[in-house]
Parts: sequence; C-alpha cells; structure tokens
Amino acid sequence: MERCSSEGEASDLSLEEYSNASAEDFTPVSPAWPTISDVHRILRPLQATADRVGKQVEEFAETLDRLSKSRREKPGRDCTHALAIVEGYRRIAQNTVEHLQAIDAPKKQGKPGGNWRDRLRKTESAADSKRRQSEDHNNATTVEDLARWEQEEHTWHLLGLMLQVEYPSSAPNADGTSSDERLIRPNKGKNIHHYSSEYEVWLHFLAHDDQAWERHTVVEWLKVCANDSDQEIEQVIRELEEDADRGSGLWAHSWLFTKEAIKGQKRLRSWPQALVPDSPGIDSSLRNTAHTESLVTQLDPDAITRQDRGLQPQDTSFERATWMACWDMLRRGRDWQFIRTWCKERVENWRAIATRGDPRQHGPEDGETGRYPDGNASWQSRALWRKASALAARTGGMDKYEAAVYGVLSGYLPAVQKVCDSWNDYLFAHYNSYLLRSFDQHVAANFADRLPVGLRDREGPFDFNMTGGRHTQSGNQLVKKMRRLKPLADEAKDPMKQLQGSLIGKTFDSFVHKNGLQLLRERHRQKKESKPPYNAAQANPEDGKEPLIRLDDYQLLRMVTHIMLVYQDFEHSWVNKARSKAAEAFIEAYIDFLGQAGKQQILPLYASRLSPRSAIRSLSRQLPRILDYGERRTVMQLMKQHGIDVPSVLSEQLWMIMKEIEAKIDYDTDDRTYPTLHMLEIRHDEQRIGACSIRDDFIGHVITDEQHDLINGFEWYLLLDGYWEKTLATGAVLYKHFLKLPHSQGLAAARELSRRVSFSTLSRNKARAILGREIDISDILDEEDGALGNQGTALGLARASGHGNERSRTHSRPEKERYLFQQSNSFLELEQLMQLLGAFEEWQAAVKEQPR
Repeated sequence: MERCSSEGEASDLSLEEYSNASAEDFTPVSPAWPTISDVHRILRPLQATADRVGKQVEEFAETLDRLSKSRREKPGRDCTHALAIVEGYRRIAQNTVEHLQAIDAPKKQGKPGGNWRDRLRKTESAADSKRRQSEDHNNATTVEDLARWEQEEHTWHLLGLMLQVEYPSSAPNADGTSSDERLIRPNKGKNIHHYSSEYEVWLHFLAHDDQAWERHTVVEWLKVCANDSDQEIEQVIRELEEDADRGSGLWAHSWLFTKEAIKGQKRLRSWPQALVPDSPGIDSSLRNTAHTESLVTQLDPDAITRQDRGLQPQDTSFERATWMACWDMLRRGRDWQFIRTWCKERVENWRAIATRGDPRQHGPEDGETGRYPDGNASWQSRALWRKASALAARTGGMDKYEAAVYGVLSGYLPAVQKVCDSWNDYLFAHYNSYLLRSFDQHVAANFADRLPVGLRDREGPFDFNMTGGRHTQSGNQLVKKMRRLKPLADEAKDPMKQLQGSLIGKTFDSFVHKNGLQLLRERHRQKKESKPPYNAAQANPEDGKEPLIRLDDYQLLRMVTHIMLVYQDFEHSWVNKARSKAAEAFIEAYIDFLGQAGKQQILPLYASRLSPRSAIRSLSRQLPRILDYGERRTVMQLMKQHGIDVPSVLSEQLWMIMKEIEAKIDYDTDDRTYPTLHMLEIRHDEQRIGACSIRDDFIGHVITDEQHDLINGFEWYLLLDGYWEKTLATGAVLYKHFLKLPHSQGLAAARELSRRVSFSTLSRNKARAILGREIDISDILDEEDGALGNQGTALGLARASGHGNERSRTHSRPEKERYLFQQSNSFLELEQLMQLLGAFEEWQAAVKEQPR
C-alpha cells in the first residue's frame, strides 16, 4: 500500500485529486520588540476585532442557521422567509452601532468636515482638506469603526427593501419589521375618483408603477441614511444659529442687522413711508458694513431677487443657514408638520408654506384646521406649483441651498446637484427627480382633468426640461457615472458603496463575480501557487481598476457572504457553474477568517453552503487548527449533521499538507525512495578504536509545524466510526511519508505518530463500531491467529471495512477480528519499526550514561 511518489500516478488510497490550495503556514515570524505606544496602537483594533468575533460573528451564524432551516419551507420566489433573517442581521449591526455611539459619537460630532458649520464655511471658501489629514489617529480609528457599522446597518436595510421590490412578499410587514408606512407598498384595489386628494393619486401611482415604487423605495432609504448621519437636526440648528451670530432667542428676528440699517435710514430721513430703491441717495447711504453692496430697502422674502440688492453679512449667513436647515430637513425626510413647527417657532411661516406642495407629504390631522396638510377638498393636481418651484430653482435665489430646496420639491435636478457632496446625495437628487417627473407624467396620462390649462401646452415660461436635458439613467448607470465624477470618485470606489450600488443597480451577481476573482488572485499571489486559480478568459480588463476587497477585510467578507446566502435561496445567477468558483471565494475566505478566530463550531454551517468539493477543500484547511478533543468531536458531529463527507475532509487535509511539505523539499535526484538511515557510526575513542556503535540521538527531536499538522490531522480518525481499512491505510501512508523525507527529517515525526496514535488506541476507538465492543485486537489474537492473514479474502476485507455494515455481522467474531488484523499489518509493522528505532536510541543513551 505504498504511495506513489510521482505526481502523475494515483495514490494507494484512491482519493480525489487534491486542490492546489496550500495549508496555512503556522511558523510565526519573530517581530522586533514593540514599544509601549506600539502595543497601545495595535491592541485597540485587535480588541475590536475580538469583540466582533466573540459576539457578532456568532449572532450572524445563529441567524444563518435559522435561514437554513426556513428555506426548506419557502413559498417560491416570495421574500417573506428571508426578510426576518435580513432584519436580524440589521438588528445585530444596529446594536453594535448603539454600543459604539456611546463611546465614539462625541468624537464624530466634532470631526472636522463632518458638521454643518464646516459645510457652511465651505460655501464661502474651500480649505478644510488639510485639517482632515491632521486629525488624531486614534480618534479617527474609533470614528471610522462607528461609521463603518452605520454603513453596514444601512446596507442590511437596503437589502431588505430591494428584496421586497424584486421578490414581493405575500404578507408585507407581517412580522412588523417596517415601522415606516412609506416603505409599505400601497394596494392596487383603491379607485381614484374626482374628489380624491393628490396624496391618494400618489398612492395609486406607486401601486401601479413598479419602477416608480423601486425609485420611491431608494429615495426613502436615502432619507433614512441621512437621518442617521453625523449630527442630529437639533445639533445642526445650534451650529447654524451660532454661525449666524445669534442665539435661539434672536432667530425669530429674521434679518435683524439689515432691519436695523433700514430703520436707521428712515430715522435719518424722517420718512414715514417705506424706502424704495430709487429714493434719493439711498444707494450711497444704505450699504453693508463693508460698503461693498447696497442693502435691500424692504424685508419681504423676495426683496433680494426683486431689488437685486443684498443683506448685512450676518443676515446673509442667517439666510444661508435657514435654507440649509430646510434642505437638511427635506433631505432627512422630515414631514411637513415638523418643518411647519420649526418655521413657526422662528416666525418663518412662509418657508413652510413654500414646501407644502410635495405630493408625498401627508400626516396626522392639523389640530387648528382639522384637515390634512395636502388638503382633502382640493382635488386638482399641484403640478403648477411644482413647475413654479422648478422655475424658482432654475432662476436661483440668493443661495444654492434655496434653489436646492425648490429643486427637491419640484424634481428639478440641476439645482439639487449643486449641493450634492456625497454619493448618497447624488443618488438622491437623481432618483427624486426621476420619481417626481414620472408622477407628473402619470397624472397627465391618467388624470388629465386635474392639470391646470397652462400646463397642457408646451410653450411659455414652463417649457424646460426637469433633468437639465439629461436622459433618465438606470441605477447601474448612475453608480458607474459616480465613479467617474472627480468629487465623488473616491467615495464611489469604496467597496461598501460598491456593494450598495450593486444592490440598487441589481448587479450584485457581477459584483460577486468580479471581486471573487480578485480574491482568488490575491490568494494565488499570497500562496505563490503555480496554477492560476481562475480562467484567464473570464477576467475583465476593467476589473483591475476597481479597489480590491482584501482578504483581511473581515467585515465586508462577512456581509457579502451572508448577502450571497440570502440570494442563494432565490436562485440568483451567481450560483451558475460559470461563476460559482468566484462566488465561493467569498465564503471560503470567510471560513478561513473564522478558523483563524477560533470559531470552529460554526465552520460546518458555512461549508455546507458550498459545493461538495469546495466544502471538503475549505474545511480541510481548518481542521489542523483544532487541537481540543471535545472540540474535534463537536465539529465532526456538526459536519455529519450538515451532510459533509467527513472521510473525504480528513483525507484531503492530510494530502494538502503532504503536498506542501514535498513542495518545499529540494530533492537531489528524481529518485524519491527511502533515504539511507544513518544510525551507526564508527567511534575512535581510547577503548574502542574503529568500533561501530549507534549514533547518539539519531532520530532527533525536531518536528516542523507541517508535520505536527499531519499528526493532528490523523488524530481525527480516532473519532471516525468505522472506516478501519481506510484509517490504517492512511496511517501507513503517513509513516512512509515521514520515512521518505531526505536526511531523516521525518524520523522524529514518525516516532511521535507512533506514540500519539498507536495501533492499540486506534483499535480500542474503532472496535465498538465494527465488533460491538471496545478491545485491542492485537491483545486477543495469538501468534497463530495473526499468521492466518492468507485466509482473508477480498470479500472478507471489504466486509470488515467501512462502517461495520450488516453483512460483516454475519461472520463469527474471531473471523472478523482476523480480517481486521490482516488489514492492519502494514500500519502495525511501521509502528513497531519506529518503536524498535526508539528502543535503539534509548539503549544507546542508557549505555552512554553507564560508568566506564
């Protein structure tokens, strides 16, 4: 049963051809002694990783296990069974965010560039990039951890929403996972009549237009993301008040400093009537504090644009801050009641009225009027109001944020784009514009009598394109476009944003394929494998331009893995044979991470979602790390529960390690037979000149990490019930492997194998499954029985091997014991050889200690 050493021949165990992946290298490299600061810098991210591994990883595995059980009962392409699982993932991320916020939220609030005061100043000057670079490293690390977990929470929320769009649930919100009614699709049954409100027309639009519902879902998700952003709205308002040079008590005085200047001019002139721009000498006397611009003469809201005059610098900041606050409230999805209350407290009611025409705005009954804000009695469409708002956004006001507010309400894209400074903002601007434009088209096509006469022709002041002449683009096209825009390029190339973009653009399968190939290339580079891990014809030349999802980015690996497993139940295209290898690279990389983190008991769960061959290969790399006997037994039981071929996993791990060892050996010749054993030497001492004796310590004590792994891997066979012949044959192959290593480098490992996995131990562990009792076969057979090996026929050998099936029980007990003993001859003889060599070495050591 000797294993053939040439690569082209089959082994004596007839195993499947093992993969090219190498086992992990367990020989640590000794680093330089770290300083105290190095220790503190290194420990915090390690501790954070350990916390995530200790809690979140196990929670994700538990949730996945529930998904594995529920998918057997899933009703076709209905996403109901998956929504609860995705919500469970989101809840895990949400709990982590809440924990980190208690530690890092104050640092995030004060992060340069992350608050509204910096954004306000950015409209006047662009000089804050250097401040970001000089931020304290430790604070930045903790803030980035919090931001990353917030991104993960948003991603799980997005996944749940997109599942409902692509695979509608038969029982929407049956588990109460969505508390926002805006994210629950309206029913199609409600009819629209002459007196239906525009909000009811809006619900009818969302119920009947699938693309509109998808865009609406993304817009509402982007609002939720903005609402969970760096600062609360109250903190934003406080900063804007301070920058406008007034406290909360003075905010209600509107243009305070300009008002004082106008009053001063009226007192000097003793004019009881209002000032007008053409009053004598007004241009030279009524100017701002820097004397660079004439001030308005009246305080109505449109005085700035109507008179083409300005305000005092403090009031300019106040006006900009007010519009910025309004933009922020709309961007965060605050309803009209919230905006109206905010404006009412600041005596700016006209701004609330200006934001009232959005068809999406509705809410609880107004206590003062008893009517809904959208006005149930008004059946006409507010398309004219939206077109007028678009015209205001197009002509622009005193500030780009004023134009952006009107642009959001009307869907005029160019005005909103000017204030977009993030990936989310840019996507929000486009989807919001497309959505409102589609709604106006829906009203015109189905409810033309609701449109004012002035909008039914295409001439006049309202004859302009709401998207600035740009064609409507799909989600995937927008995501690709953002990668080319210089202000957004860095953020758009972030792997987390790419993941979100793939969910929105419905290109998750391509995302997995592209990045899975990159993971395979990275593993190929790190392992220095000679065979390419993928078909070069499948590689896209554009892939190299995308950022690589690193093998050590465990959070992203975990996310992509679990999203893939959710989509796997819907027969997503990534599971096709052409892309399966790249897709499984994510799961295998995550399994490697779990093995390194010591989470062995959840390895079989993830391996069970791989193809059988990939599961065997992936688990075989992890088993040598498991040294505890109880842990091994648990993992083996879990592998059986998940339907994994345990014997193949055990064989694979040994072959992979042996191949790695042989790859490192520099053989002098092509002949890889057993090397000469140099156990004797000629001594030239005074008493025995030229005498031949046993060399001291000729076996040695050096056992490499890979050799330890082989012995640890063979110990797993002690837990494998039955498989007597295969176990003994594998042990014999290990002995021969150690003995064939050049320069007797494997003698110490072979002796260690004979001590840790002796024939007596193997016999006692396996006899119960085969013979029904725990015995040492070598103890009960006498020398005559042991010599009857020639009576063991091939049929008898087959019956004694395997799991001890029913046919083997038909033979008498002595006959089966003879078969088992016959099959153990090679293993037992090699074990006795190592015991003999060990006895020689011990005898020589004892002789050397004797006094002469």
